[in-house]
Amino acid sequence: MTEELVGAARGFLDREGRLIERRLAAALFDGDSPAGVVDAVRAYRNPDGGFGHGLEPDKRCPASLPIDVERALDVLLEVSQGGTADETGTAVHDELVRDACDWLATVASPDGAVSLAFPVIERYPRAEHWSDWTYAPGLNPTAGLAGRLHRLGVTHPWLDHATEWTWGRLESGFDEDAHALIEVLVFLAYVPDRGRAETIGSGVRDWLTQAAWYRADPTDPGYGLTPLHIAPTPDSPWRQLFDDETIAGHLDRLASDQQADGGWPVTWDAPGTASTMEWRGIETLRALRTLRAYGRL
Repeated sequence: MTEELVGAARGFLDREGRLIERRLAAALFDGDSPAGVVDAVRAYRNPDGGFGHGLEPDKRCPASLPIDVERALDVLLEVSQGGTADETGTAVHDELVRDACDWLATVASPDGAVSLAFPVIERYPRAEHWSDWTYAPGLNPTAGLAGRLHRLGVTHPWLDHATEWTWGRLESGFDEDAHALIEVLVFLAYVPDRGRAETIGSGVRDWLTQAAWYRADPTDPGYGLTPLHIAPTPDSPWRQLFDDETIAGHLDRLASDQQADGGWPVTWDAPGTASTMEWRGIETLRALRTLRAYGRL
């Protein structure tokens, strides 16, 4: 059954997935060169150093957006963990990431915070939930961008400002939804000041239980972020938030969510057929990575 699951999922990616997810799957599962993934990421890059063109598929805007920078960093992190320094290190750190940081500095507020998007998205098809709330600088995505950059070992003046802004916000408490919380957890996991991170991180369990859009129950059919979004691997810094039974229940649910066409579904309305299939490709690859990490494949 496991071979059938993987074969069907890879078949779905071959038929319906974007080039970037196909190249990433080949690097992670087949041992292909990570350089091809970096090249695919580069295709979404703009001359200003940011990323756009629907790299995060819920909006079809070609302009650079912080959320697309975040998606680019996620892909680069995946491939840098699975590749070699010779193949990925120089391209990731010295060019794409540095230039993205330079761009983030140009769109940040004076204190370093950035928003998910800008009003330019209104000129293009977008999911209904991508509206004016995404134009306000916040922990989502500032904390997550900073955390990803710290994980990559980046140093940059904008990152320094964003890090201090994030500390200031967190030290006054947290009362946002699960999307923002996941961004914060990335930050707390990888920010260099471990003592400060551990002090603030002591409140994470309480924040989680109160966060909107957190889906604790694996049988809940609705949209939400689950323990497997927070701890996608057994060695995740936040795995200790969940007992084994909870993780097992969500892994069972994740495996059972595979559709007849081999791909995984999305539980929100993307702006069109192409963007829906692109998201399904992202979710299918996420499911395969998570199931493999937990020994289900």
